[in-house]
Amino acid sequence: MGKIASETTYNKLHKEQQVFKMEAADHPNEDVYNIPLRYRKMENLHIVFWLFKDVAWCMVWKPLGILMIFPTLIVSIVIAWRTRQYVSELCHNLAITIWITANSYWMISEFMGFDTHPLFGSFTMKHLAIIPFSIGLMILGFYYLIWKPRHKDELETM
Repeated sequence: MGKIASETTYNKLHKEQQVFKMEAADHPNEDVYNIPLRYRKMENLHIVFWLFKDVAWCMVWKPLGILMIFPTLIVSIVIAWRTRQYVSELCHNLAITIWITANSYWMISEFMGFDTHPLFGSFTMKHLAIIPFSIGLMILGFYYLIWKPRHKDELETM
């Protein structure tokens, strides 16, 4: 059993290295940013969850829309955690997680019918989504206006 598992692991690593070598060969004078295949698969699955959530919102399929918040948000958090060692990835993935949170609140406010309830002035309850949207923009602002200019020579700065 142990030998089969180690061969499978070896095959996966070998496959990832082959993909990296192909990318590097295509652009020999460029730095290559390589994402492990298992991370890419999770990111692709995340997009599927996110699209199901938004299609359900668009079609007013309330149970599906609310249900899809959880896998979309959980996978987004896992992606941010896995890429935390790269400031550029962490900032962008945190902004995505916060975007999904804001987006989900907005969807729930429409589904539950409190989106048009007055908050103050011309602002309604759905406008509270601006708080997490703004936090996401501040995270990206930190990255692009503060961190990136101070780390111009670091490979991970995109």
